[in-house]
Amino acid sequence: MNPEQITILIILLCTVLMFLWGRWRHDMVAAGGLLACILTGLVPADIAFDGFSHPAVVTVACVLVLSKGLQSSGAVDVLTRWLLPSNAGPTLSIAALTALGAVLSAFMNNVGALALLMPVAVQMARRKQIPTGKVLMPLSFGTILGGMTTLIGTPPNLIVSSFRQASGEEMFGMFDFTPVGLVVAAVGVSFVALIGWRIVPGRKQSGADSFDSGAYTTEARVPAGCKAEGMTLREIEQALVEADAQVLGLVRNEVRVTTPSPRRRARAGDILILEAEAETLASALSSLGLKLEEAKATRDEKEKEKAKEDDKNGSSKTLAAAEAVPTSKADKSDNTDESSSDSNDEVLLMELVVLPSSGLLGRTASGIQLRTSYGINLLAISRQGKRSVKRLRAQAFKAGDLLMMQGGPEAIAEFASSTGCVPLAERELRIPDKRMALLATVIMAASVSAAAIGLLPAAVAFAAGVLLSMVVRTVPPRSVYSAIDWPVIVLLGALFPVAQAMESTGTAELLANLLLNGVAQGHATIALILILVVTMNLSDLMNNAATAAVMCPIAIGTANQLGVSIDPFLMAVAIGGSCAFLTPIGHQNNTLILGPGGFRFGDYWRLGLPLDILVISVSIPMLLWVWPF
Repeated sequence: MNPEQITILIILLCTVLMFLWGRWRHDMVAAGGLLACILTGLVPADIAFDGFSHPAVVTVACVLVLSKGLQSSGAVDVLTRWLLPSNAGPTLSIAALTALGAVLSAFMNNVGALALLMPVAVQMARRKQIPTGKVLMPLSFGTILGGMTTLIGTPPNLIVSSFRQASGEEMFGMFDFTPVGLVVAAVGVSFVALIGWRIVPGRKQSGADSFDSGAYTTEARVPAGCKAEGMTLREIEQALVEADAQVLGLVRNEVRVTTPSPRRRARAGDILILEAEAETLASALSSLGLKLEEAKATRDEKEKEKAKEDDKNGSSKTLAAAEAVPTSKADKSDNTDESSSDSNDEVLLMELVVLPSSGLLGRTASGIQLRTSYGINLLAISRQGKRSVKRLRAQAFKAGDLLMMQGGPEAIAEFASSTGCVPLAERELRIPDKRMALLATVIMAASVSAAAIGLLPAAVAFAAGVLLSMVVRTVPPRSVYSAIDWPVIVLLGALFPVAQAMESTGTAELLANLLLNGVAQGHATIALILILVVTMNLSDLMNNAATAAVMCPIAIGTANQLGVSIDPFLMAVAIGGSCAFLTPIGHQNNTLILGPGGFRFGDYWRLGLPLDILVISVSIPMLLWVWPF
């Protein structure tokens, strides 16, 4: 082992450990690995950033933009109404929804496919009176499985294809993944939809009128003259028993008391920290005359006076009442007569889930000046039953959080779109436009067809689709760059040179030799199974694109050492990279359903483990048949 190999192995090990630790975002880790390779001379500085011009990187970015067009135009909503049965039983309904998710994720970003269908899944669970998680987990797994069926279905497929090209072969075609991927996806979706959903833990079924979003932690102010004023906290607790709510703490004069004495009496102006289910929160508040406290930033005296005046005019309302808060226009306007006209605008309550790629991550309602910037209120947060000692406005948002927002539909829609959140309880925010939906579908189909028949390279075909989408405005030009998942783009662009350094230094060949001699004992089939299993396990712990970039050089080195075709080994990496079923952190879709499904970290393996075993059992024979050694 020479010094260069030792150096790249240390960098690779540190990079993988940082991915697993999760302290820093994956694009930061990848960029750090690339810079380490540059500083140690493993990657020449003049080609260090060539990875960002790689066709796979361009293709991923363009597919994300085209997916945005399908989403914003309402094309998927129309398809959903056509294809999903309305009066079928739970098994058939879940099967149809999961299959639709798999089909959509074959041609669009699978996170986008899940985000589009989550409201449908929530409504379906409510109608069928089954735990929401039993619908969401099959849907999440179905969208992950569907991604393995085409070149553009998931980033690992594009990465695998690019490594094949780098080895001197042609890139995989649009549907080269389909023979194996379609069979594996079909078997997996059938198992998940027909049998697997029954073994998904059912967390706190909440009945027909809501879905299990877990207990919300919220703040309620004690107004002067309300029933709660003068009551002891013990008496308040007893009054909240029927609403299945409890008092977690008390805020008085901006000081929080986390364990107040039960004999302490509530005063006007106190803020009670309450925990309650979404459907019982209204009754809990109205029974004592409490008012929800908006999570707003600390304001100067002038703004405080304005807030007090707004409150006197009735702008702060309880959840039980249907009265409005000022919308963004009214909130941002000066004290003119025009502001009063906005007080009659429609105001609704909306539950939003925070996406893993959301711009809210790590930020607070106070920090983003929620009320001032968007004219909406954060009323409550649900986070897997975990309680926080922080005030609502000071809690940093995390992926999977459920936020209860109050405001006008346009203001909430703007907030959800610009910050990366998905509405769960309402679907009016996305009104399908038949013309735009048709245009978006035709553009995506034309791009896929041009790439599939070889008329244009995939990157060129999808770039042309993006330009056409901007011209006809299925994706407004201002939304193009926000539609791209930039951390994934940086991850891909940074890891390509690192992977090439593994190959040029002979490190990939070294690891392949260790793999062959230590475990596979020179047997190609055993080596193939090992590559698949290792990739699957890594993808459960770190980003699937990073997993594919790390495993492809090893897979190619293993095939070269055995003197066999690299294709089955690369396909095994592609399949393994699309099989993150054991944890909520392996894939963004699993993280996305964590909150709405009420899941715990250990819930995923119950369905994920038998699904992994099934995938291995089906994919290995298919790989040997379709892509022989």
